[in-house]
Amino acid sequence: MGVVTAKTGTSKKQRILKALLLTAGTICLTLGAIGIFVPLLPATPFLLIAAACYMRSSERMYNWLLNNRWCGTYIKNYREGKGIPLKTKIIAIAFLWAAILYSTIMVVNEVLVAQLALFIIACVVSIHLVRIPTFKRTCKID
Repeated sequence: MGVVTAKTGTSKKQRILKALLLTAGTICLTLGAIGIFVPLLPATPFLLIAAACYMRSSERMYNWLLNNRWCGTYIKNYREGKGIPLKTKIIAIAFLWAAILYSTIMVVNEVLVAQLALFIIACVVSIHLVRIPTFKRTCKID
């Protein structure tokens, strides 16, 4: 077990985990922000991962992300059950399968169990992404 400090009440392991989650969240936030502007990089999955990391590491960063005028909309639409855009689904599934196929052919080339595990993971994640509602933007005419 880690040593609990009197000042913060958290152990060294907890502080390290929080720092790692904060770093991972920031990396995902950066990729998600880039994905807002770059058509081939899906923003929503990265922003959702960033939110999950921040939720477990920094309440301040989590609240900032949810209330951010650019990134918060993606997360709120997902959390409210409105879903993610079709383009994001297609790109996420394409990247998923490209990464899985690369890993299967180039990395675990002769390990049948690993190849099968990767294939099953890709199928399950693909099904999950397809089952998420597709967000359709609506135009408001005043």
